Order: sequence, then structure tokens, then C-alpha cells
Amino acid sequence: MLLRNGDTGYRVEALQRNLMRVGQDIEVDGWFGDETERAIRAVQLTHGLVIDGIAGPKTLEALQRGKPNPLALRQIDLVLAAEFLKVDLAAVMAVNEVESRGRGFHVGGPRHGEPVILFERHIMRRQLIHHEINPVPHQQQHPDLVNDKPGGYIGGPREHSRLLRAMHIHQTAAIESSSWGLFQIMGFHWQHLDYPSAVAFAEAMKQDEAAQLDAFVRFIEADPALHRALRRLDWRDFASRYNGPAFEKNDYDTKLAAAYRRHAGTLELAA
Repeated sequence: MLLRNGDTGYRVEALQRNLMRVGQDIEVDGWFGDETERAIRAVQLTHGLVIDGIAGPKTLEALQRGKPNPLALRQIDLVLAAEFLKVDLAAVMAVNEVESRGRGFHVGGPRHGEPVILFERHIMRRQLIHHEINPVPHQQQHPDLVNDKPGGYIGGPREHSRLLRAMHIHQTAAIESSSWGLFQIMGFHWQHLDYPSAVAFAEAMKQDEAAQLDAFVRFIEADPALHRALRRLDWRDFASRYNGPAFEKNDYDTKLAAAYRRHAGTLELAA
């Protein structure tokens, strides 16, 4: 569940009651306005979470538990990323809001605490060829794991079962064929991003969301054109390079620009 400024209804009312329970002086009216956003930011600041004014799963979890998930991304992580890349903090916050999956780890169930992944069977076929392994027998036996076409997804935590089965075919190729964490960085980038091995990359993705952000930072730094687009706040160019040619279909550039304006305005007021 994701609640933000402008939302209304019983979920917002429940959120406001939880905010009152932890000491925030707000009116319970079922409308997520500026007052509720300020209260959310105060809670996020208290818990060291990303201060975006959005009541996402990590903020709601901190409200319920009284403490944040230790794996969760923190505001200081975004500050350090912006400083390292020499870009506006509001730009990094915008990318985190629009381009991340909201959570880098599964919560609850048998895969609790494991990183979010998506296994790509067509990439597995390509990577097997890269490692000089004939993919044809594997494609015949396991078309859901090795294929010349995308698909076969089962979604959510269950993608780990596909990854584990693929690792029995070839561990490195399987890791390389999965996207990992908050920013869904493909494993085959490990060498380009200066990780010692595919296994080391996967282990880093299991550490926490700050480590997943580090992979994103490395990804940006390794692509000068993408880095320049982020520095000059050229959201159309950034989205086309980061999301691919179909970026317009999902309005990624428009969403990034709007998120940047909101975060830039809030940071300016807080200065």
C-alpha cells in the first residue's frame, strides 16, 4: 500500500490514527493533505528513513513496529549517493521514488529477508552461450528456465525457486540472468560495475537496501551519458537510457520530473 498527498479514504484515516498514536498532532479526517505529509516526514526523520513524505510499506512498518526494518534504505544513504555522483539530492530522491520497486527485500513468508529478484529465461540462454555452454538441451528440458523468448515468470518470492533451479544448471549464468533489488540491476553487469564475481554481486544484493543503492550508483557512474543526463536533470534522456525505448508508454520522464520538483521544493523549505 502506498499513500501520498491528495489521497482520501479509510486507509488515510487509519494512517492518521497511527500517526496520532505515535505523538503526531494531526486531525483525523481521511484526507492526506500537507499536515499529514509533514507528520509522515517527521516519523521518517525520527526513524532515519528516506524523507519523502510518502506513506509506503517501510514507513508503515516503522509506524506499526516502532522501529524501521534494519534492511531499509535511509535518507543518509541517498545523501551520500548524491554527493558521490555530484548530482542534486532531489534528483536521487526522484529516481528512488519512481524507478525503485519500493522494497528491495521480501517481507513475510518463507522468503522473508531475501532480495527481490526477477529471473529472465531468455537472458539465461544468452549467458549460457556466453559461458560456452550449449543451451539447447537445457531449453528442451527446462523451457521455463532457458528459452529464446522472455516469459515464464511466476512473480514475487517464487522467482527464487526459478533462480535456484537455474543455478543447478550454471550458478554464474543464473545470477547474471536475474535482476536484483530495489533498482532491479541485472546480474550480468557485475564485472562492469566492478564486483569481484557474480556471486559477490549477489551476496552484496542480500546485504541491505543501501548495498542495492550502491549497485545503482555504480550503474550510473559506469554510464557517462546516463550520468550526464541525471546531472543536468534531463529526465527525458535519463528515462530513455534507463528504461529503454518504451519509457514514454509509462510516462517515466514526466513522473521523474514531477518527483524532482516536489523533492526540490521540500528540500528548499527545509534549508
